[in-house]
Amino acid sequence: MNTNNNVYTVIYTTVIVVLVAALLAFVSQSLKAKQDANEKAETISQMLTSAQYGTKAELDKLGNAAKLDKYAQEIDKAFVINLDGQVVRELEGIDVYSPKQLKRENYNIKGGPNKTGEPELPVFIFKNGRTVVPIYGAGLWGPIWGYISFENGTATMTGAYFDHESETAGLGAKIKDDPSFQKEFVGEVADFGQANVIEIVKGGAPKDAEGKSVADNKIDAITGATMTSQGLDAAIDTWLAAYAKYFLAQEKSCQKSCCEGKEAHDCKEEAHDCEQHKCEEE
Repeated sequence: MNTNNNVYTVIYTTVIVVLVAALLAFVSQSLKAKQDANEKAETISQMLTSAQYGTKAELDKLGNAAKLDKYAQEIDKAFVINLDGQVVRELEGIDVYSPKQLKRENYNIKGGPNKTGEPELPVFIFKNGRTVVPIYGAGLWGPIWGYISFENGTATMTGAYFDHESETAGLGAKIKDDPSFQKEFVGEVADFGQANVIEIVKGGAPKDAEGKSVADNKIDAITGATMTSQGLDAAIDTWLAAYAKYFLAQEKSCQKSCCEGKEAHDCKEEAHDCEQHKCEEE
């Protein structure tokens, strides 16, 4: 065959492209199981960080198998709810929601042409008295997501962990890299009765006379990262609003149990404080 004509060039190029594509497909398929395992272990470490089972750095020292074992030991129950706060199905075993799954549910929550069905929202209740729920949205340069924990039966936040795909290092990336930003969520109270469930405020959230944050629904924004802060604020509001009916029902149930002097199933943990509820008898 004449190697200088166009036919040879087309055939040669086609063969090379097919071989490279086949090789890439083989490598991708071969690594898929390991990639999925890494993604699941990373998701679990983020959830455990939010639920206050250790810092992200401490949990990252564990291998994948140890992270899965830790989750299995500490999870009390996990299930999926709808927008009415009703349980749709239980989550069995090590069934956690990765960012890919959160992206799909984000479309379902917001509606529009990318919606694939009715929202299915995961809820993870741990043995230390923490309820963890995810959030997902858009930052400045790409997706952002994370997990927020609440004291069971209340709207009080006990921890948070956020991650991103491509936010600016030293600025927007601080939602992940700066533990002090995530600590600001501890002790704040989500306002499930409002559209702005949480407000990430530029210029600083309210402080008391001692300079400590007031227990409200306001978080200090990251200096120099306005767009990322706004994106995170919108993501949290969108997702927590979707969980509102569930949390309001849980809080009402705990209030009733506390006022009646009984312990509800979701209020058994020692961390739950009945004194925060105002009883009608009073």
